[in-house]
Amino acid sequence: MTTPHTGDPEIDRALAEMAAQTARFEEVSRRLEETRGRGQSAGGQVVVELRHTGSLAALHIDPRALRLGSQALADAIVEAFRLAEEDVTGQSYDLARTMFDT
Repeated sequence: MTTPHTGDPEIDRALAEMAAQTARFEEVSRRLEETRGRGQSAGGQVVVELRHTGSLAALHIDPRALRLGSQALADAIVEAFRLAEEDVTGQSYDLARTMFDT
C-alpha cells in the first residue's frame, strides 16, 4: 500500500504513520486469527485446542482415558480446556501488546 503525498510534510508524516500502524494492526489481526491455545490433562490423554475466540478447535481423547470413568474424564476435559484458555489468552495478550510496543 502506498501512502499518498499531499505536499505538506506534517500531513504526509501523519499519513505515513497511520499507514504503518494500519499495517501492524492487520498483521496482528492475521496472526491472532491463526492463534491456537492448547491444554492437556490426565497425563496427556486429554488434549483440548481452542481458537483465539475461545471456541473449540480440537479435542483429543486417548482411548486409555475412557478407563478413567465418566466423572474423572469430565474433570480431565474441563482441566484441559482451562489450560487451553490460559494458553490462548496469554498468546493473544502478547500479540496485542506488540501493537503498542513500537
